[in-house]
Amino acid sequence: MRLTGSQIIMECLLEQGVDTIFGYPGGAVLNIYDALYEYSDRLRHVLTSHEQGAAHAADGYARASGKVGVCFATSGPGATNLVTGIATAYMDSIPMVAITGNVAVNALGKDSFQEIDIAGVTMPITKYSTIVKDVRELAPAIRKAFRLAQTGRPGPVLLDVTKDVTAATTEFYPVEPEPIRRQSHTIREEDLEQALEMLKAAKRPFVFAGGGVISAEAVEELTELAHKLDAPVTCTLMGQGAFDQADPAYTGMLGMHGTKASNLGVTDCDLLVAVGVRFSDRCTGDPKTFAKNARILQLDVDEAEINKNVRVDASVIGDLKLVLGKLNDRLDQQSHGEWQEQIQEQKRRYPLACHSEQLTGPYVIQTLSEITQGNAVITTDVGQHQMWTAQFYTFRKPRTFLSSGGLGTMGYGLGASIGAQFARPQEQVINVSGDGCFRMNLNELATVTRNNLPIVTVILNNHVLGMVRQWQTLFYGKRYSQTVLEDKVDFVKVAEAMGAKGYRITRPEEAEPVLREAIGLRQPVVVECVIHNDDKVFPMVAPGGNIEDVFSEEDWEATE
Repeated sequence: MRLTGSQIIMECLLEQGVDTIFGYPGGAVLNIYDALYEYSDRLRHVLTSHEQGAAHAADGYARASGKVGVCFATSGPGATNLVTGIATAYMDSIPMVAITGNVAVNALGKDSFQEIDIAGVTMPITKYSTIVKDVRELAPAIRKAFRLAQTGRPGPVLLDVTKDVTAATTEFYPVEPEPIRRQSHTIREEDLEQALEMLKAAKRPFVFAGGGVISAEAVEELTELAHKLDAPVTCTLMGQGAFDQADPAYTGMLGMHGTKASNLGVTDCDLLVAVGVRFSDRCTGDPKTFAKNARILQLDVDEAEINKNVRVDASVIGDLKLVLGKLNDRLDQQSHGEWQEQIQEQKRRYPLACHSEQLTGPYVIQTLSEITQGNAVITTDVGQHQMWTAQFYTFRKPRTFLSSGGLGTMGYGLGASIGAQFARPQEQVINVSGDGCFRMNLNELATVTRNNLPIVTVILNNHVLGMVRQWQTLFYGKRYSQTVLEDKVDFVKVAEAMGAKGYRITRPEEAEPVLREAIGLRQPVVVECVIHNDDKVFPMVAPGGNIEDVFSEEDWEATE
């Protein structure tokens, strides 16, 4: 059948199983949006308030569902407004396809109105980016984009389509999508044998899990390995939910704001099994002293991650579900009772501190966790509230913690919560933010209310840029340069003005009843929680320091 380029885009999206698109129209994509009108019974389009919100929503949809997120934007500023969202997805290996419009082929390179080389701009932050200038190349390009976004290590892909291509016609032939095959050709028998020898020889093993476990849908396999190995488990920020945090083997997050049990345990272990992690500086501290007493076994789908940040002793490259399955099949039950008891003693000795004499971030997050019993989908922005969420919310399942880990994008959470709610309409989605982060993309509250999404946004308002202020307190002599936000913004009135219900909490005893009521409403809600401006995230490791030198609030107060 003969179709326009715009119709081909719609047909290819349907081919790929897409049901939801996030975007914002403009001149260069008018043909695409005209076709979208024709396909509105089969493709749902969510109009966001800003293109960055569309990119974050597509990202959140992908993280919450495991499917490819899709967003549209027009040329020029519309396309460049996607860049932060694309970079966020790239740093965290999230499958996403961004489709942008551009000026007609004969107007390219002439500084035409709203012309930008967005394929060139996004080349360093995508798995693949290209411009389509011939309608006959459009369908193959879209199919390639979806295949690349999901193959191996996932990531975003950008397709820029000129306006004349969206109007031109050509013959379209439907194609059944190729199944995405798990990467197995890189799994070598000799690597598996070496890994098994290391697992069997270990006396003090520790499992270190990251977001790659969630991407590979390998949570069950990871759990089986940890139990067979009889090892404690720690996770990265991106790995929250990769291991049931109610399991006694879980020791908390690792790294700069990791628990003492995790940081000291990894320092003392004799084998670190790193599964789907990239050894971020926030996890390792000084890479030269990281896990200094251990041999390191790294399991990852991406060979480029091996020995990139930390030197390892052995590795197995391939899809983690397959790799872990093969190791589990060959590994006998191990027993490390004395080692496990040592770690449990560390957990008892160094619990995370949650004060309740005044309203604090940890108290709010812990209350949320108790109310939802760990069954909500949580999105966050970036900063203190993000760390408190990772520390004090008990994540039981994968794809329930959505946060910008690698790029650290303030303003990510609200857009991501929109995508998550569309991906999982029956589940409770809660966006945890700070006052500094929330104001960056609060315009997406209009998207929430327009679609009557039952998202609860919890703002931990300390009237400062909390994490930056914490660093200024600890390392910059309390010189609070441009981190004080003592302004007159009333977040309850902002919420009400944009069509949401607004609450304010100022005392600990208000937290449980107000949050329970907000969640029970099943409508757009903003809850402002006013906390002290000097509340800090502890434990902490100084930037670039050794993770074994992790210090608690009591340690810091003693030095003060």
